[in-house]
Amino acid sequence: MAINPLDGFEVNKADIRYIGKDLQRPECILAEPNGALWSADARGGVVRIDVDGSQRVITQSYQKTFQTSTDAAARFTEGTLPNGLAFAANGDILISNFGTDCLEVMTREGQTRVLIDSIDGEPIGKVNFVLRDSKDRIWLTVSTKIKNWMSAISPNIVDGYVAMVDDKGIRIVADGFHFTNEIRFDEKEEWLYVVETCGKCISRLRVKDDGSLTDREIYGPSDTGAFIDGIAFDSFGNLWGTHVMTDRIFSITPEGDMKILLDDSDPESRSALMKAFEEDRITPDLMLACGGEIAPWFASVTFGGKDLKTVYIGSLRGDRIPYFQSPVAGLPMVHWK
Repeated sequence: MAINPLDGFEVNKADIRYIGKDLQRPECILAEPNGALWSADARGGVVRIDVDGSQRVITQSYQKTFQTSTDAAARFTEGTLPNGLAFAANGDILISNFGTDCLEVMTREGQTRVLIDSIDGEPIGKVNFVLRDSKDRIWLTVSTKIKNWMSAISPNIVDGYVAMVDDKGIRIVADGFHFTNEIRFDEKEEWLYVVETCGKCISRLRVKDDGSLTDREIYGPSDTGAFIDGIAFDSFGNLWGTHVMTDRIFSITPEGDMKILLDDSDPESRSALMKAFEEDRITPDLMLACGGEIAPWFASVTFGGKDLKTVYIGSLRGDRIPYFQSPVAGLPMVHWK
């Protein structure tokens, strides 16, 4: 059996570097082979960051700016809010907008149009993440049908779902998730891995040729101990993930074992948050009391760099992007190939 390159590996905080400045909610990050990074931005669009560190804000052509409220909780629940990103086959950017509750597509110059805002005549819900597969199908997650997502952080709300868009249109392919968040495919696209943030776990489902999903099961621990947000595979088969609010990066081995790779949490606020969640009395104030020093509210991990060994951390409350070196390359995404 091959030795797992993550055996004995932990991220040394002293080795963390940063790129970008004055970013606003860089939740999702896309990396290109030429070294460019594209980060979701709460001003209503994305920020492109080049290898030399220069950056440009590209705002959506029809959107109002998001940061109009002085209330901390409202800033995460009102207005346009680009969240998950993916590259379309032609290089445009697919945007799951957590504020407008739409799936949108934006050119690299900002021209934007709505692709999907409903399913079967009903509002689509809180669109969280978008992913494109090798067959050019679009997969998206809807965390909840509740407009204010903070009200859906509960152990008792199970209304999240996964939808798929192909040449026949959009349809729901799996539902009944505890706040659906990021999704990823394994290398052969045989399984779809689904983050259940409020389930504190990752589920996976077998992908059939027509895009239907079967054989749902929990992957790794049934309870990872905190809210999961983003995930990404490395080339060995480890599934990396982030604990949002409690600010940790973990990995799940192909055998299903979990290991914490980076911990920037505060034990006291983390304990208070998780206790309140189990008792279904969580509040925005308890959530906002959490967050580390590196980039508050870890949200995603993205592999980039020429060798795909640079790991970038997306966050909900940071204003720059931390990064560090991994001992193993990431699994190339479909746009990388």
